[in-house]
Amino acid sequence: MSDPDRPSSKVNLSLTRVRGGLIAKTKRRDSVVTEEPLEIRLVAGSESRALAVTMRTPGADFELAAGFLFSEGVIPDKSALASITYCVDRDLDEEQRYNVVNVRLRSESLPDLPSLERHFTVNSACGVCGKAHLDAITQTAQPVTVGWTLTPAQISAMSDGLRRSQALFDQTGGLHAAALFHKSGDLWAAREDVGRHNAFDKLVGWALMNDHLPLSECAVMVSGRASFELLQKAAMAGIPIFCAVSAPSHLAVRVAHRQNITLIGFLRGADFNIYTGATRIINP
Repeated sequence: MSDPDRPSSKVNLSLTRVRGGLIAKTKRRDSVVTEEPLEIRLVAGSESRALAVTMRTPGADFELAAGFLFSEGVIPDKSALASITYCVDRDLDEEQRYNVVNVRLRSESLPDLPSLERHFTVNSACGVCGKAHLDAITQTAQPVTVGWTLTPAQISAMSDGLRRSQALFDQTGGLHAAALFHKSGDLWAAREDVGRHNAFDKLVGWALMNDHLPLSECAVMVSGRASFELLQKAAMAGIPIFCAVSAPSHLAVRVAHRQNITLIGFLRGADFNIYTGATRIINP
């Protein structure tokens, strides 16, 4: 039995449809994706700090928190985590208890975060827009060195695999998705969210919590564009091949080139563009 206080990933609303220029006489009900705030609190010893607030689709919240902290370089690996729980503070409104996550570290004090130029206030759409330029967010990720290859047919199959994994999108039409594929072609995991950065962080969080990092034998595909922020997260996770349905930005291409990541854009069916790392894609 589900907890009635836990926010759902979708809600049913009444709406009026217009088709062929005519307003329908009767209303109908349709599913709309949920967007709720999630506050990520960092706890160590007796110290606690509200680290981030993001607008997200409820679900896989612990993976989202873990993936966000790893991608931002706050934690080095899974061993830094003692526990991740929803907040049950007495002074917190019961309606919000599933919108606050406590991430307890094994250390006795909070990490020093002077290199980060923002206070980790993010939203579902803009990710790290508050950081000024490329060098300001350079993390400790090393360039990817793996040399395994895929064929164009295997890359194209990822597009179909991502689409089949988007169950909530089929019901609401309002989410981004990120899917992780092993080099064998198997779909390992897929996550959906109203924010493309959140979907990716949930995927990385899943890998972190299941001891799959670094993802050096995997490719990732996202439903939207290839942004600078997503390529930076891929570099942190050690992903060698990044595929996107839409276009990359020039900064995304720069990060992919710097980190030796194969960057593919406009992946639709059997057609796509390779922007960097073309040696990993070979004809059969």
